[in-house]
Amino acid sequence: MSEKNISRIRRAKKTRMKIREQEVPRLSVYRSSKNFYVQLFDSLGSKVIASASTIEKEAKSKNNNVESAKDLGKKIAERALENGIKKVVFDRSGYKYHGRIKALADSAREAGLEF
Repeated sequence: MSEKNISRIRRAKKTRMKIREQEVPRLSVYRSSKNFYVQLFDSLGSKVIASASTIEKEAKSKNNNVESAKDLGKKIAERALENGIKKVVFDRSGYKYHGRIKALADSAREAGLEF
């Protein structure tokens, strides 16, 4: 594993420990080189409540760019609101808060989720 990925995982573990104390559902993000994934976990992290990704059939854009991140943020917010969840904690998984991660978070906020 590369040093960059090890550092990202270390940052993610540190923030997840603080997130777990809040007892609010967690919106977790993972980005690969080709796709983008978002999952909504319960407060313990044991059950997936909702998920969305760019590899789904009904995804508007199959790319891993800012536009697809915006679409994904709207989609996960709709699915969370369908399940009765309005307030979540954003888990960026150790990624820097810019670009695709920021676009996803902003579009989820605009669609009705509270961070």
